[in-house]
Amino acid sequence: MSSHADSDSALLISARQWAETDPDPATQRELLDLLRQADDAGPAGTAALQDIGDRFSGTLEFGTAGLRAPLGAGPMRMNRVVVRRTASGVARFLNDSAPEGVTPRAVIGFDARYNSDVFALDTAAIFTAAGITTFLLPSALPTPVLAYAVRALECDGGVMVTASHNPPADNGYKVYLGGHTVQDSGQGAQIVAPYDAQIAERIAQAPDVDSIAMAEDGWTVLPEAIITDYVASVTALALPERYPHRDLKIVLTPMHGVGGATAVQILKSAGFDDVVLVAEQAEPDPDFPTVDFPNPEEPGALDLALAAARDTGADIVVANDPDADRLAIAALDPAAQEWRMLRGDEVGALLGAHIGARISGGPANTETIFANSVVSSRLLASIAAEAGYAHAETLTGFKWISRVPGLFYGYEEALGYCVAPDLVKDKDGLSAALLMVELAAEVKAKGRTLFDLLDELAIAHGLHLNDQLSVRVDDLDLLGTMMNRLRADVPSSLAGSPVVQAVDLAKGSANLPPTDGLLYLTADRMRVIVRPSGTEPKLKCYLEVIEDTADGDVDQARRRARTTMDAVLADVRTALGLNNPAQ
Repeated sequence: MSSHADSDSALLISARQWAETDPDPATQRELLDLLRQADDAGPAGTAALQDIGDRFSGTLEFGTAGLRAPLGAGPMRMNRVVVRRTASGVARFLNDSAPEGVTPRAVIGFDARYNSDVFALDTAAIFTAAGITTFLLPSALPTPVLAYAVRALECDGGVMVTASHNPPADNGYKVYLGGHTVQDSGQGAQIVAPYDAQIAERIAQAPDVDSIAMAEDGWTVLPEAIITDYVASVTALALPERYPHRDLKIVLTPMHGVGGATAVQILKSAGFDDVVLVAEQAEPDPDFPTVDFPNPEEPGALDLALAAARDTGADIVVANDPDADRLAIAALDPAAQEWRMLRGDEVGALLGAHIGARISGGPANTETIFANSVVSSRLLASIAAEAGYAHAETLTGFKWISRVPGLFYGYEEALGYCVAPDLVKDKDGLSAALLMVELAAEVKAKGRTLFDLLDELAIAHGLHLNDQLSVRVDDLDLLGTMMNRLRADVPSSLAGSPVVQAVDLAKGSANLPPTDGLLYLTADRMRVIVRPSGTEPKLKCYLEVIEDTADGDVDQARRRARTTMDAVLADVRTALGLNNPAQ
C-alpha cells in the first residue's frame, strides 16, 4: 500500500513541477484541473490519477517519424514544453553539424491543426536564439511546400509541424535535413538513422524549458513568393505540347486541410479551370467535422466528394489528406457504373506508366530509376523493366524511397507519390494530382478511362491484385507474439501454392536494411508480407496475387485473382492464429 502511495506521491510531484514551468496557460490549467480532481477519493479521483500517470509514464520518443501524439500536458503529449525541448535539440544538432565558420540555415512550416502555429513560432524563436538563420513559412501550408523550401532556400534543416492524417486531437513534428547536414541523395529528405538518434540524444540533454533561450525576433517570415515559386515549379511539370487536353471536370477535396488553395492554383495555372471544391471540406478546420478520420483511405472519408462528383457530372475526384502530401483518386468505373477510389497501387502503376511515356526518348534509361516500397505492388517493377528503366525496392516510408540514388519516380501503396524528386524529396499529393489529372484528360479525349489503362497494364504485365489484412491489438506484446508464431511455424503453402521462399526481413539483405517483417513467395507468384505498423498498434499484412492474362480476358482473370486472394487471406488468418473472422 505504501509503495503505491509513494509512487502516486512522486507522480503528483512531477505533475506539479511540470505545471509550474509550463509556458502554455491552456495546458497548465488542464494539468492543474487534473491534479485537483486527483485529490478526490472517489472514481473521479482515480480516473484523474490514471490520466496523469499516462501523461507522465515516460517521454515521447523522437525517431525517424519525428514526434506525433495527442495534444495535452505532460511529457507523453504534444505541448510547448516538449516542442521547445525538441527544438533545442534540433538546433544543437544543426549547429554541431555545420562546418567551422558556417551558420546553419533552417525553414519551418506548419499546418492548421491546433497549436501548429504556436509550435512553429516557438521553434523559430529557439533556432534564432541558437544563432541559426531561420525562415518561417508565411501561413499554414502543405507539407510539400516546406519540403520544397528546404532545398529551394539551401537549408540545412527543416521542420514541419503537422500530424498529417491523424485524428484531430493529435499534432506532430517532422524534421528534414539538407545543406551541410547530409550528403547526396539525402538532401531535402526526412531524417533516417543515425540522425534520429543523434537528435534524440541532444533533446535528452536539453535544459529545463524555462532555461531554453528564445529570441523575441530575428527570424524571417517568408513572402508569399515561396508559394508562388512552388506552384510555378509544379505547374511546369505539365507538358501541354504533348498532352494538350484540358476538358476535365474535377471535384477536389482538401479534407479540411491546408492543401485546397494551393491545389486549385496549380490546376488552374496548368489550364484545368473546371474545378469544384467540396464546400463542406474546402476550408482548413482542425476539428475535421465531416469525417471520422481525416484520411482518404478510411471508409466514408470520400463520401461528400463522391456525392459532389455524381451531382456535378464530374470526370474525376482528387482528394488530399490534411497536409496534402498524399493523394487519392476516384473515378466512375464503367463496368460497375459506380464511383470508386483507386487503390494506391493502381494510381502508383498509372503514374509510373504515364511518367515512363513522358520521358521516352530522353536520357539513358539505365540512369532513370523508379522505386517503390517493398510492401507495394510488383507491377511498377514490371512496367520499368519493359521500358528499360532501372527499379529499386525500399523499406516502407518515403524517407527511404526518396533516398534512392538517381530516383526519377517513387511511390508507396499508402497513397504517397513522388513525381518530381528534384523539387520535393518526399511524397507530394499536389504534383502527383497534376500528373493524374493530365493523364485523365488525355484518356477522356480519346473516349477512354483510367480503368481502360489499368486493363491494358493487366494484359501487358499480368493482373496484379493487392489486398491488406490489419490486426489491431490492445496489447502491443501481441504483435511480437504473432510475429514469433510465424517465424517458428512458416506456412508450407498459401491458397494451395507451395511457399518457395520465406525471408525474415529482420536479417536484412544486400538491397534492404534490417526491418521487423516477414516475406513469403509461392510457386504461383503470390506474395505475403507481414510487419508491425510503425505508427499504430496493428499487425499489417500485405498480399499480392498475380494472374495470367495471356487470353486477354481481364475480367475473368480478376475473378480468379479474387478467389485466390480470399483463400490467401484465410490461410494468413490461420497462420496468425486468428479464429475470429471479424477481427
